[in-house]
Amino acid sequence: MALKKHIPNAITSLNLLCGVIGIVLYFKNNDLAFAAMLAAVAFDFCDGLAARLLGVISPRGKELDSLADVVSFGVLPAIMMAGMADYLYQGGPWRWLCAIPLLIAVFSALRLSKFNLDERQHESFIGLPTPASALICGALCCIAPESTPFWVFPAVAAVLCFLLVCELPMFSFKFGKDMKADVATRMLRYAIISISIIIIVLVILLRLPWPAIILGVLLAYILENALYCLFKPKA
Repeated sequence: MALKKHIPNAITSLNLLCGVIGIVLYFKNNDLAFAAMLAAVAFDFCDGLAARLLGVISPRGKELDSLADVVSFGVLPAIMMAGMADYLYQGGPWRWLCAIPLLIAVFSALRLSKFNLDERQHESFIGLPTPASALICGALCCIAPESTPFWVFPAVAAVLCFLLVCELPMFSFKFGKDMKADVATRMLRYAIISISIIIIVLVILLRLPWPAIILGVLLAYILENALYCLFKPKA
């Protein structure tokens, strides 16, 4: 029992380590930084799953998870987006816009602090989850051609900052011993799985970079939740 309760925290620590490694790697290779982010996402999924399945959810684990997420899904994507904006900057009086993506770290921290206290977010999300925001940033940085206008990155960052703290309900793929999804959530999950298959096929046929799959699926996830929120039947 003593060992079992430490397993989720050990996995969370690997999430944090991947975030730190990603920050270091970004200054050498953008793709390697994104790979570290993907590893952090995998550990972030596994720590919560392990805690639920082992029945060892604890306040300490939640706080450690949030601290790790701030680094892996807040600081790392902020640095990647700001770095890409500065790299693509062509001159003029607007260089200060390159600093806007750094706000992703701030809004990710705000989103995580809200998540820990919000009783509505045990089985779903209110606002965009930080891993999803980070993956959008990482994928965009990997596939954006050098002809991309630098202002695209501050603009995307501003939208993500809003989505992180907005009141938009979003379904999750969480599962565990005591977690059950209603009919609407199951339908939304089936829909995004179907859309993901279509996106994968299109990316393969069009010979696009593989991070385009992640970017396309997450944009579809945001759009699906937004449309459902707008048009869902009123109780």
